Amino acid sequence: ALVALRPIAKRHMRLPAQLRTGTAALVGRHATVLEQVSESGGCVRLDGEVWTARPYDEDEVIEPGQRVHVMEIRGATALVTSE
Repeated sequence: ALVALRPIAKRHMRLPAQLRTGTAALVGRHATVLEQVSESGGCVRLDGEVWTARPYDEDEVIEPGQRVHVMEIRGATALVTSE
């Protein structure tokens, strides 16, 4: 099954963001910090929804009001980096 599904998965990851669905479509988007984002957590507004967030670089602290770039989605948490 892995051999059959791997090429399909690789093609899906190469699709432009507007053709992706689910959380894959959110990677690469911009969000606004609502609550300070640090290693312990925080909140961002992403596509009109509030998401929990953590910094992609664990040492980074991002203050409310800043715009961030979504690098990855893990479960229900967006990993972000400041612009």
